[in-house]
Amino acid sequence: MKKAKTLGQAVAAATLGMTLTAGAMAGEVNIGFTGPLSGGAALYGENTLSGLRMAAEEINAAGGFDLNGEKTTINLVSLDDRYSPAQAATNAKRLKQESNVPAIFIPHSGGVFALQDFNEKDDFLVMAYTSVPTVTEKGNSLTLRIPPTFDGYVRAFTDYALENLGTTLGMAGATHEYAKIWASMIEKEWTSKGGKVVANNPMDYNKSADFFTGVSRIIAEEPEVMFVGGASEPTGLVVQQARQMGFQGGFIVMDQAKIDEVAEVAGGMEMVEGAVGVVPLSVYDTEAAKSFIERYQEKYGKMPGSEAAYNYLALHGLVEAMDATESTDPKVIRDAIGDALANMDASKNPYEVTDVTDKGGFVTETTLAVVKDGKIVREAIE
Repeated sequence: MKKAKTLGQAVAAATLGMTLTAGAMAGEVNIGFTGPLSGGAALYGENTLSGLRMAAEEINAAGGFDLNGEKTTINLVSLDDRYSPAQAATNAKRLKQESNVPAIFIPHSGGVFALQDFNEKDDFLVMAYTSVPTVTEKGNSLTLRIPPTFDGYVRAFTDYALENLGTTLGMAGATHEYAKIWASMIEKEWTSKGGKVVANNPMDYNKSADFFTGVSRIIAEEPEVMFVGGASEPTGLVVQQARQMGFQGGFIVMDQAKIDEVAEVAGGMEMVEGAVGVVPLSVYDTEAAKSFIERYQEKYGKMPGSEAAYNYLALHGLVEAMDATESTDPKVIRDAIGDALANMDASKNPYEVTDVTDKGGFVTETTLAVVKDGKIVREAIE
């Protein structure tokens, strides 16, 4: 790992980084995670956590990183919040008090907003896996947003669907905070560009496994396009039931769900024909992406999604920043993360993130995928 350290960083390390976190063993730094590990979004949470575990195991297997002359390893402390913002906040308090974590990874916007109420006071970084723009627009100085914001997706998905799929939309998204924000934005975008929303029936993707009643209400209005999305697994069930009821139109898939994972649950790629969504990692052909996919498949026996890949690279970047500054202070890490991402080994960076905005957003390319003739096709967003 690189050791390009400024004088200011060295001073910060000397004054703030000498003491290892309470609750960690000597030569060990605790890193927190709170997310859904049970309930309808459990697969989503586990996919996120798998990327963090993989990164931590790689870091530790390589001997850890240097912290004030001592080889230091990562101890990942994970807690289940069942997708509840209130529980996420409780977990974060516990992670800080019991393990004194400098950073907490969290994969849902409701929880992120809950943690932002006190993270600056309690002094920990919120590592936010959510594309809600306001996460970084709020000006929280200790928040890093890992994926790109979804406002670009909203515009691009709407443009594609209106041009290629139809002008009438049935809204069948989830009810959690992130999905509500997405739905509000896409409904506004759809109608402002001449489309018509003919049905709006959000459903609780986290608690239900049978969406027959909700989907049937959408189908009854005969939309040409359906907006769906929450975690991939329940989204796949919604798509499956829509097809079983005779829906033959296309889908706008919220970015939390991944088309390839949705297809697997729904019953095959033909079930998502005409879908537009984010590009699955499986479609990327860069060396960094292919290397990560190969290593992930060897470890977990399945294709990784963006949850795993983005959180994997984010933890590597976090450790690179601690290594370069020899500090576990959240403010020092936050200031160093941009250079850390640019400097770390390309094999640890499957999405090729090389910069962070002043407001804390990782900078990466925004792309779009559509399903044509049973295949996922990547298209540029203008």
